Amino acid sequence: MKNITPWLCAIVASLIVTSCWAQEELRQRTGDATAEGAVEAAETETTDPQEAEEEKAELPKEYTFSEKINLEHTNVKSQDRTGTCWCFAGASFIESEMLRQGKGPHNLSEMFLVNNIYFDKAQNYLLRKGKAQFSEGALAHDFLNAAGRHGMVPEEVYSGLTDGDRRHDHAEMVAVLEGMVKALAERRSLSDDWADAYRSVVSTYLGDLPEEFSYQGKNYTPNSFAEEMGFNADDYVSYTSYTHHPFGRPFVLEIPDNFSNGLFQNVPVDRLVEIIDQALENGYTVAWDGDVSERGFSQNRGVAVLPEDPARGDALTVPGPEKNVTQEMRQDTFLNWSTTDDHLMHLVGMAHDQHGNKYYIIKNSWGEAGPHNGYIYMSEAFVRLKTVAVIVHKDGVAAPVAVEPTAASEEPTTR
Repeated sequence: MKNITPWLCAIVASLIVTSCWAQEELRQRTGDATAEGAVEAAETETTDPQEAEEEKAELPKEYTFSEKINLEHTNVKSQDRTGTCWCFAGASFIESEMLRQGKGPHNLSEMFLVNNIYFDKAQNYLLRKGKAQFSEGALAHDFLNAAGRHGMVPEEVYSGLTDGDRRHDHAEMVAVLEGMVKALAERRSLSDDWADAYRSVVSTYLGDLPEEFSYQGKNYTPNSFAEEMGFNADDYVSYTSYTHHPFGRPFVLEIPDNFSNGLFQNVPVDRLVEIIDQALENGYTVAWDGDVSERGFSQNRGVAVLPEDPARGDALTVPGPEKNVTQEMRQDTFLNWSTTDDHLMHLVGMAHDQHGNKYYIIKNSWGEAGPHNGYIYMSEAFVRLKTVAVIVHKDGVAAPVAVEPTAASEEPTTR
């Protein structure tokens, strides 16, 4: 690899040999599913054939959805074999924002921001001398922050694919990068060359970043393009809902992929759902971060539900009673790790099933999988429990967040 010092070459060579198992271990830790792996897992969902036939004869017809809101958005993409759902969700979210602002449809390059973020992560890891997260994962606010610093480019200008590749696969690259930063963190001091060596590795796999480009008859830099598209990172607000911090105040959400220590406004869960609903009703889509490890989440069936009876075998095929999610339940599942930030997606609308139950229309980044061609209908109960955080445009919330801060003398609850 070009411009890499000899001692780093040795690290790179040894890490390439073990990249497959190293990357699989990394994904197990970070929890961000790849498109291929997630769909393969979804396709293994089965029920007993005889039991399924008996239930089919007795139960009402399958889920039927009627859309109430379906806001303008771009086509479904696939993150392929990468843990970059945060960037695909963020790009889709901003593409909808550009449509809402009358900027027209544009296909943004996810890998332009991924490339830049990899360096930000490495620098953060080294400044903390290895006491930090280094993985493919990040959060939607990292897309916003990176776009605010580095700008944006269209997909046709920078795809992040090299040497005739048609699909994204970062397994080998991330294994090499992880080995590099770990080795660097163990040194007594850093030379001035580490950044160039690191960037050379990323460029070898993803290609060189464009500094200037021509698009639709105009010349741009990444920052001037972002400005032309009306992008302002300060226009967006992150919300969450947990009781180990006071409501009405921002805090750094303690999840592994929040490597940039982003702040989240803390509101009660009822208000969190109200914020989502208000944004949609006002014409604003929502960037969603949450847990997709529940058995009730199925890309293959195109639904995400939280059945009152977890053993109900038909939960993924017909509507039924769902759990009554409380604030305490949210807190318990967050503290015992049964709710984790597994995946980020783009919430683009609202629908009801044949019984009038509310669902949210979710655009995923696992390609056009499932009966709804890449979309999932997520029940309100699932959203109430399994949403870790959301991002909305500040103008999308019709009313100010009317939440009184917890008194200074009052200890935040932990359960």
